[in-house]
Amino acid sequence: MQIKDMPARERPQEKLMFAGPGTLSKAELLALVIRTGTSEKSAVQLAEEVIAYADSRAGGLGKADARELTGIEGIGDAKACSIIAAIELSKRLIADRAMESSCRITDSTDVAGLLSKEMLYEDRELFMAVYLNTRLKVESKSIISIGSLDATLVHPREVFSPAVRRGAAAVIVAHNHPSGDPEPSDEDILLTERLLESSRILGIRLVDHVIIGNGRYTSLRDAGLIPD
Repeated sequence: MQIKDMPARERPQEKLMFAGPGTLSKAELLALVIRTGTSEKSAVQLAEEVIAYADSRAGGLGKADARELTGIEGIGDAKACSIIAAIELSKRLIADRAMESSCRITDSTDVAGLLSKEMLYEDRELFMAVYLNTRLKVESKSIISIGSLDATLVHPREVFSPAVRRGAAAVIVAHNHPSGDPEPSDEDILLTERLLESSRILGIRLVDHVIIGNGRYTSLRDAGLIPD
């Protein structure tokens, strides 16, 4: 059966949109990468063949080579490259998550080390949040806001909603000053006070607010504006 002939909620794309990626089989997920099948096979059937081939010939899909995959009827260079690119992306995301999860935040230097590379060459203010577990190990980090050259608007809801969803015990926020001077502005201090108020209400600790400049940083916790 071609995907277009399936009931709507059984199609991979519709299933993902309706119920999330966890409801899809490996073949259905791969079918979304492949996008199209052939005149004789649906994208899901083609994906099943790719998985079976990789398992028997390459020791698993994660070890497959693009040239190998083009040996499967219906898989040309474009589809093979899409598959390998998706696999490589997943490997890098897993590696990034593992690296972050092994990082324990002990002071503002750790925060600057974790985030400064991402912010160093930004010409706009980039506001990020780092979500920690009870042992202050990094669980995840995300970009909350990208502002103009001289201002970023951040609402506490945008910072703490992901923390609630992820069950984080603590949050660190950080942003860069494109001017290179990490001295906190009045707006930075006001935002920190608003985040502290939300932190107390929600019971999610605000560990620090770090401002990153050119080779320097300022910690509002070190400055005494955030209590231990």
